[in-house]
Amino acid sequence: MIRYLLSGALAVAMLGGPAMAAPAGSSIFTWIITPDEDSCHTDIELIGRSNNPAMISLVSDGEHVQLKFAKDEMPKRAFLAVDIDKKPYSNLLTRLDPKVGTMTLSDETLTALRKGGTLLIAWLAEEPVSAKLTGSEQGLNDLRICGAQVSGQYRAQVAARQDAQARVAAEARAKQLADEQLALVRAQKKAAEAQTQQVAQETRRQQAEADAQRQRAEDEDEVRAAEARRQEYLQRYYPPRPTYPPPGYYRPPYPNDDGN
Repeated sequence: MIRYLLSGALAVAMLGGPAMAAPAGSSIFTWIITPDEDSCHTDIELIGRSNNPAMISLVSDGEHVQLKFAKDEMPKRAFLAVDIDKKPYSNLLTRLDPKVGTMTLSDETLTALRKGGTLLIAWLAEEPVSAKLTGSEQGLNDLRICGAQVSGQYRAQVAARQDAQARVAAEARAKQLADEQLALVRAQKKAAEAQTQQVAQETRRQQAEADAQRQRAEDEDEVRAAEARRQEYLQRYYPPRPTYPPPGYYRPPYPNDDGN
């Protein structure tokens, strides 16, 4: 993890010498700026009169500065004050989850932080806790510069990922559309081929039926012609015998024709 540390001279000024020493119940910290994924933060340890520490973090994305902390119990939202050089500055507290809260610091609060000497928070722990703000002006400037750079890189990475995802999604949609169109063309071709085969089969059936009808007609004609030839042959070589008595013949009755 990359960390940003203020200059050695400033750190010595913050940590050395009776004139710079923190009053009882306050802590002095070194402004160490740590880049995160989309912002930068610095951790501050506050001390109460019983010397029990309480930790907070100042987090910045270059545009805003938030005070982030952990606490066992807190309201979902509250308007609370932090004291800078014994003057209260109220800001909106929002609970992120059951034990983590954040407070977006107003411009007035940030101005006081840059110029102030002691930060005191009365509601963070069981007793008021405080820390010296030595070097806070440079520290806050560095925090916001770091946050702006990291946030800019993060937004660029997010935009690049979104563009890549959009391209992948567009390519997938284009491929799906192409596949659907290809499947439609294939289905239409298959249907056309089936229709062509059906038409061909119907044409062959009709042709076969016509051929069969023509063959039956030819067979019937042949049968009739053969019968005609047979009749002509019979009439020529086997003329019909004369009937008896011949037509118009009259025989007179015989005496016994009446039965006597």
